[in-house]
Amino acid sequence: MDRSGLADFLRRRRELLSPADLGLPEGVRRRTPGLRRDEVAQLASISTDYYARLEQCRGANPSEPIMAALARALRCDLDERDHLYHLAGFPPPARHCGGYVRPGLMSLLDRLDDVPACVASDLGEILWQNAIADIALGWTTGKRTDRARNIVWQWFTEPALRACFPEEDWPRHSRAHVNDLRATYSRRGGDPDVTDLVHRLRTRSAEFRDLWERHEVAVHRFDRKRFLHPEVGVLHLTCEVLLSPEADTKVLAFFPTEGTDTREKLELLRVIGAQEFRTPR
Repeated sequence: MDRSGLADFLRRRRELLSPADLGLPEGVRRRTPGLRRDEVAQLASISTDYYARLEQCRGANPSEPIMAALARALRCDLDERDHLYHLAGFPPPARHCGGYVRPGLMSLLDRLDDVPACVASDLGEILWQNAIADIALGWTTGKRTDRARNIVWQWFTEPALRACFPEEDWPRHSRAHVNDLRATYSRRGGDPDVTDLVHRLRTRSAEFRDLWERHEVAVHRFDRKRFLHPEVGVLHLTCEVLLSPEADTKVLAFFPTEGTDTREKLELLRVIGAQEFRTPR
């Protein structure tokens, strides 16, 4: 816990707010700018004496619920809230993007015209992918519903997805999917979208259920994959996973594995895809 930093941040946030910002009466006389300590304490449902001690670098360490209450009382945005938690010595609450992909990120990945790349949620939903990924990793093309674009759901319930991979690689991919989902479940297992997906997978797939009961966990950050493409054969791809600061979205970039002919195959697929796009329908 950074007592002096916490005290300074609380005081400065308090001084930046006016009573009108929170629907409070201005009052007749105010000796200092911003809110009074008793007003912040009232909004956070804590005692004025305890809040004053926090600003004076004294008293007992605050709890996480108190930090949450102070963040709300001081109208902190998400970055300020996270900073407040760090000062108090706590990990900040997880953020959730709700499936939103920033336009700038899409524009950046679209410029990688020779590297398949996609944005996925922490549950395995493919939220967006660039043009070369549409061509080379066609297992998500044209799918719109949440379940249909979720590669974890598809892996354990739809045989068509597994047909895109050599059969000897299936056990390794199954474990990777389950272990990564277990990490998400641990981080935000109380969220309905997480518990619903796990419940449905346990109901539909005996393989998933058996792997889930092993309680193994591993965040997916790197992998080497082999894709079976109907036009060019096996694609050897090295997958780099870049996690967002919120950790509920990630970028999956698939680079040609060194020592293979995949770079040439991707270039061929890119040319074929461009020709098909220009062909009159």
